[in-house]
Amino acid sequence: MTRLRTHGDAGQAFPIYITVVGGLLFLALAYFAVGQATVNRGGAQTAADAAALAAAQNARDQLAEEWVRAVLDPVKWDDIFRGDVQLVNDPCFRATQLAAHNEADVDGCVQTGWPLGYQVDVQTRKTMGESIVPATAQKRSRASAKAVIEPLCQFKLPAEDAQDDVLPRLTCRDGNFWDLKPDDLTDLPEPNDLFDVHLAD
Repeated sequence: MTRLRTHGDAGQAFPIYITVVGGLLFLALAYFAVGQATVNRGGAQTAADAAALAAAQNARDQLAEEWVRAVLDPVKWDDIFRGDVQLVNDPCFRATQLAAHNEADVDGCVQTGWPLGYQVDVQTRKTMGESIVPATAQKRSRASAKAVIEPLCQFKLPAEDAQDDVLPRLTCRDGNFWDLKPDDLTDLPEPNDLFDVHLAD
């Protein structure tokens, strides 16, 4: 009688064991699906950040080039530092390149106002992958980022009766300054000396 009871208990326990193992397996697959989605979303945000920064850095470089061209005409400096000039090339082209480098496509890239910046929306090329959640099989993650360009330097226009060989002193952050001379423009600030580029909060 004892042996029969023990065998019967084992038989009853087996379906419970199968149920528990099946439940644990389902939970493991569910966590895996969540992990896939998290990684995919993280990749989308990385691509968006990189694309927005690339657009803003390209715009910064073009603004710095504009400043160099106008260095002898300080009246134009203010517009350049405020980003109120027509850029030769569209910085969003660089956003597209950086998004592609991070396996994503740009859905939108727009220039924003003051401070000058670029808002970029991307979508990942890879889906979240097959999982126990059918909706994720063909779903792609989306993300947005904004990068802004802020001037680092200030200046004061010379008086109207000032000599022609006097240019404004550029006073920049961290105590940097440039005393520019029209007849010696060999030592000019770099783009990163003139403008700061960073992601907006």
